[in-house]
Amino acid sequence: MGECWGEGTATFMILGNICTRSCGFCGVKTGRPEVLDWDEPEKVARSIKLMGIKHAVLTSVDRDDIKDMGSIMWAETVKAVRRMNPETTLETLIPDFQGIEQHIDRIIGVAPEVVSHNIETVRRLTREVRIQAKYDRSLGVLKYLKDQGQRRTKSGIMLGLGEKREEVIETLHDLRAHNVDVVTIGQYLQPSKKHLPVKQFILPDQFKEYEEIGLDLGFRHVESSALVRSSYKAQKHIN
Repeated sequence: MGECWGEGTATFMILGNICTRSCGFCGVKTGRPEVLDWDEPEKVARSIKLMGIKHAVLTSVDRDDIKDMGSIMWAETVKAVRRMNPETTLETLIPDFQGIEQHIDRIIGVAPEVVSHNIETVRRLTREVRIQAKYDRSLGVLKYLKDQGQRRTKSGIMLGLGEKREEVIETLHDLRAHNVDVVTIGQYLQPSKKHLPVKQFILPDQFKEYEEIGLDLGFRHVESSALVRSSYKAQKHIN
C-alpha cells in the first residue's frame, strides 16, 4: 500500500492491511492477519523505483500474531529498497514490537535515516486510545533506539482526544528526555462512528505554542498544526 505526499515523498504500509491491535483512533481493520507475502520487500522496492521516490516512509500494521512480530520482514524491506534505490532516503515508522530488543535491533541493523515510533497521546489517555500499548514502553523503545546509536528518532502526538494542555507539555518533556529528535503534533479526526470521538478542535494559536515549547526543549524539528500527520514534511527530518 502506497500513499504519495508530493515532493518525491511517499508512504508504504507493509505486513498486510489487517492489524492485530484495536486502537481506538485507527482506521486500519483489526482481525486475524493474512499469511506474510515474502515477495513484499521486492514489490515495495520496485514501486519506489518506478515512482521515482526520493524519500520513502515505511510503516506497518502490528503483527503480534507471529514470533518475530514482523521485524524480519521490516529489515528485508529496507534492504531491498536500499539495493534497488541507493539514493532514496528512508524513514521507518515502526510498531513497538512489545518492547523486545531483539526485534528492534533488526531495524537498527539496517540503519534507516530516521526511525519513528508514535506515542500518539498523553499518558492518562493511553489505555483508552492505544488499548494494547503502553506509554512507558513506547518511551523505552525510543530510548533504546537512541542508546544503540540510531542517528535520528521521531515521534508523533494527536490532539483533540480530551488531553489537557499540561499533559501535552508533559509528553513533550518525556519525549525530549528520551532523546527524541523530531516530533509531529496534529489534530485527531474520527475515522468512523465506531472510533473515539473528537472532543476538541485545537486552535492554531495552541498548535503554535506547542511548537515553540518543543523547540525550546531542544527538538531538532517540530511540526505542529491541525493537518500535520506522521509523514508531514518527512523529507525535512533527515537533516
